[in-house]
Amino acid sequence: MQITDVKIRKIFDEGPMKAVVSITFDNMLALHDVKVINARDKFFVVMPSRKNPDGTYRDIVHPINSAMRITLEDTVIGAYFKYLKDIEDGVIPHPNSYKDEYIEAFAD
Repeated sequence: MQITDVKIRKIFDEGPMKAVVSITFDNMLALHDVKVINARDKFFVVMPSRKNPDGTYRDIVHPINSAMRITLEDTVIGAYFKYLKDIEDGVIPHPNSYKDEYIEAFAD
């Protein structure tokens, strides 16, 4: 299974959550609401989850082995940093500067 696309859906300037992304696998399967987190000077990926009745959270989907987790994190975090560089270089405008157009442009 190959990651064929990563779309940065939303970025955050404040707090530990830095982005929400969607990942496409083999141009056939989309995974939404993956979060890019920066905590303790480290970036990592948090998979979509739901809250249990007892208040704990359970991942809805997750990598089965460490090789896939490393591939997923490297690809998603790399796409996040490329997106930030594209904003910095003026290739794309910062999404917070045009919220309505951003939402429409990236809506599937």
